Amino acid sequence: QVQLVESGGGSVQAGGSLRLSCAASGSRFSYRHLAWYRQAPGKQRELVAAIRSGGSTNYVDSVKGRFTISRDNAKNTVYLQMNSLKPEDTAVYYCAADYSSSSPYWGQGTQVTVSS
Repeated sequence: QVQLVESGGGSVQAGGSLRLSCAASGSRFSYRHLAWYRQAPGKQRELVAAIRSGGSTNYVDSVKGRFTISRDNAKNTVYLQMNSLKPEDTAVYYCAADYSSSSPYWGQGTQVTVSS
């Protein structure tokens, strides 16, 4: 069983930065593939960034060059550094573990609001 708790969301002006954190409890954190998703009002949840247990990463095209996902296995934490934020980045951001499995674990979400 894994519990995920996100933090770091908030309101920022366009061009600003935020760093999201997701602290995980449970075992085998270093073996888990982790990801950040987001869901804007009226839209489907989308995969924003993922980091596999070996450290490889991938990003949705709209955030490449602006967002960076990283993990600290010693702290059981995954991060999402978001720079050059745009109003279209406004969404609830969710952390996920084992995101590619049939039963991923989800956090409760954290709101990110970017004003123009």
